[in-house]
Amino acid sequence: MQAFDALAPPFDRLSHDEAERLRQHADVGYFRPGERVVTQGRTSGFLHVLLKGTVEVRNGDGLLAVLRAGDTFDARAVVHGEAGEDFIAAEETLCVLLPRDDIIALVHSNAAFGAFFYAEVSQKLDALSARPGGDIADSVLSARVRDCRHAPAVFVDGSATMGATGRAMLDAGVDAAFVRDGERIGIVTGLKLTRALVIEGRPIETHVREIARFEVVSIEAEDRLADALLTMTRHNKRGIAVKDGDRFVGLLRDIDILGRFAGNSQLMPGRIARASCVDDLASVASDIAEQVELLYRQGVRADAIAEITSDLNHRLHARIFDLLAPASFRDASCLFLMGSEGRGEQIVRTDQDNGLLLTSAAPASDLDAFRFAFTAALERCGFPACPGNIMVRNPAWSRTLDSFLEQLRQWAFAGTPEAAMNIAIFADAAPAAGDFGLLSQAKAVLVDILRGETRLLAQLATLVNLAKNPGTGLLGTMLTSLRLRHDRIDLKREGIFPIVHGTRVLALEHGALAGSTSRRIKALAEHGALDARFGQELAGALQVFTSLRLRAQLEGAYRGNDNGSALDLGALTAIERDVLRDASRVVARFRELIGLRYGLASL
Repeated sequence: MQAFDALAPPFDRLSHDEAERLRQHADVGYFRPGERVVTQGRTSGFLHVLLKGTVEVRNGDGLLAVLRAGDTFDARAVVHGEAGEDFIAAEETLCVLLPRDDIIALVHSNAAFGAFFYAEVSQKLDALSARPGGDIADSVLSARVRDCRHAPAVFVDGSATMGATGRAMLDAGVDAAFVRDGERIGIVTGLKLTRALVIEGRPIETHVREIARFEVVSIEAEDRLADALLTMTRHNKRGIAVKDGDRFVGLLRDIDILGRFAGNSQLMPGRIARASCVDDLASVASDIAEQVELLYRQGVRADAIAEITSDLNHRLHARIFDLLAPASFRDASCLFLMGSEGRGEQIVRTDQDNGLLLTSAAPASDLDAFRFAFTAALERCGFPACPGNIMVRNPAWSRTLDSFLEQLRQWAFAGTPEAAMNIAIFADAAPAAGDFGLLSQAKAVLVDILRGETRLLAQLATLVNLAKNPGTGLLGTMLTSLRLRHDRIDLKREGIFPIVHGTRVLALEHGALAGSTSRRIKALAEHGALDARFGQELAGALQVFTSLRLRAQLEGAYRGNDNGSALDLGALTAIERDVLRDASRVVARFRELIGLRYGLASL
């Protein structure tokens, strides 16, 4: 019989003979509705492949996943000796039964097959990305920089004349040359030579070192083209040097990769800087949103898209501030962003989360006018007002530094979920414009307030579980999700929020607040606050949930449905459901870790 699909993971890793031998030993099992197919904590004599019906994956009362025809389970019970969850037939179900002894033998004899069962979540995600026929495998964006045609490195000595340099560039057919001047390496472009000669009127005998730029932005040849795009965007460059170790080997320009990249995010910083009004920025904001979908469809990883998008959105916020902030406090204030935007993780535009710190009291008329003008400008750019009113328009989030610090202390000892959430929100604050030192002072005070405050940290940690049962008021507004069918999962509530917030609480305890959740995880592991291997699993699980959420958001936007965190499990492939189950296991372990660390069971 056709016991299983030999082209579906993990069986696509078997040779023809191995697959045939496994088929010969296969059997079929029938399970009644409600019957346990595999029991949590016990081993299983078979690897199951669903033929007909559905199986629910449960951890206690919690539903983790719904399996359908073609899904395989439970590798952990077969290979590792005990199941991590209960697998219960939701209706009359037929499964192919593959004997455990045969699976174990194949694990030992076939390294690729065995790797599937032992791989960590992050490795499975990479394997999923690299599968033949997948979007990412076919995407030019996953190519290495060395695989993209670019100009070779042409070197001239710093003492060479501008004329000699121009001839060397002409002979080599390049429009830039590297300048070696003693121990330092610089770069000069054809445009710079032209300006020096024609506009500045410099003699053609001028030494090229006098016009070369010695702060060279570079990318490694082994880096991916997505990294090159991010580097161009961050530094507002049209070309960057390519290095192979310590050697400069070429110059990668935007025109070299425009044919491979779908989009032009490296050109947007210039458009933002040149914008003279909010309408100009609204046009750029629209293009940024379109860029997200273009990059996604080209196979760029969700975390790289988030970095590119967040960098552009930070620039956009800063330019709005420059255009609208009055002279009375423009240089004596700090605009900051919070939430996913503050962490550099926002991809699809969501509600505004921003604030303003002032060195001293500003004229009331100036401040009031700015509060409403700034919020309105962001709405014009596609960022809706925050339902919880956590934005500059709210005086609670736009005030003098001293007043805000006093408010922080009040929140710290208020003992309410709303106050705890406000502290959590501010923990993600990142500066966007003005005097960044004001925000640094405020965050340093926050870390000092929380130092040794185990009760307060535990109160913050309880929000990990409150996300599963949102209440009313501000907390309910921020965490309530739609009631979903049993075959749908709220990715933000069930996966992203527990990882983000649990990591945030640990970061607050250890003063490691800088950067994204993934960077915080890495910093916590380096400080010994988190097991390094589990940290990798946690970052991998976050990437799984974020990637699936991005897909759901884009598909929801196409259908006119803004419930982008709700994912239809039936739309996933078998291997995607397998990776999602693994990611869900990591989240469950992380909840337990946070619960034990902060004694949540006793609260």
